[in-house]
Amino acid sequence: MSKPQFPQGLSAVASRYDTILCDVWGVIHNGRSAFTEACDALVTFREQGGHVCLITNAPVPKAQVTRLFAPLGVPAEAFDDCVSSGDATRAELARRQGQAIWRLGADEGWEHDRHLYQGLDLTFTDPDKAEILLCIGLRDHVNENPEDYRAELATGVARGMPMICANPDKQVRIGGKLYWCAGALADVYEDLGGTVIYSGKPHPPIYDLAIERVRDLTGGKPVDRSRILCIGDSPGTDVRGASLQGFDSLYVGTGLKEHGDDFQAEVVELLQAYGEQATWAMTGLRW
Repeated sequence: MSKPQFPQGLSAVASRYDTILCDVWGVIHNGRSAFTEACDALVTFREQGGHVCLITNAPVPKAQVTRLFAPLGVPAEAFDDCVSSGDATRAELARRQGQAIWRLGADEGWEHDRHLYQGLDLTFTDPDKAEILLCIGLRDHVNENPEDYRAELATGVARGMPMICANPDKQVRIGGKLYWCAGALADVYEDLGGTVIYSGKPHPPIYDLAIERVRDLTGGKPVDRSRILCIGDSPGTDVRGASLQGFDSLYVGTGLKEHGDDFQAEVVELLQAYGEQATWAMTGLRW
């Protein structure tokens, strides 16, 4: 497994790419404020003729993702479009209208949002009557652990109920603290023998949506997949998703993991632990 290269900035490699698919949380902001250098880098890439589609595992539709940008300081000029795991989840739910759904984790908190299913005319019911489980996240992401749900999730597995995982991320960093996400519950579900349908990274549906959006930006012209760069902070979702799609990837160290002084050695070790290979790596996205 080859090691990533470590450019000083995006400017060193930008000419290789027409399109950037960029993660949001951990790359352009941390849930509290924008990363100015990262946003400026995307603005500059677009000014030079490139397209930027943000691609996030947030379990809410695009409108709910982007409405937070202005308060956080993320400029509209940093991206052309945005696709979310919530968008892909809504598409999956729309195909399942008429099925009874067990909704887990919808508490209207930071990760759980009624906009995920609003307007789809879905039927929600108790676990013992449901046909499918919609997993949006933990009910209490501050105080609970995914293992707390093992007995509850076993009910769905015993009934042969597939889970739709609205956010494949296992954890997210808000400020300086990590919180559990729906992907961690999906791990427990699969460990119990259950079937999980993933909408977000590293799985194909969200990338298919992103490519459609980029194609729309170019007037319907085919998108050259060899000139797409995926940027993200997670080896297990961003780097792996890029690899599965055949795209180059740039790992940035501003999100899921806190790095020390020897960034290069730590990144090599981190990627090896995940069995993944990034094309590039930087301490943070900058031009």
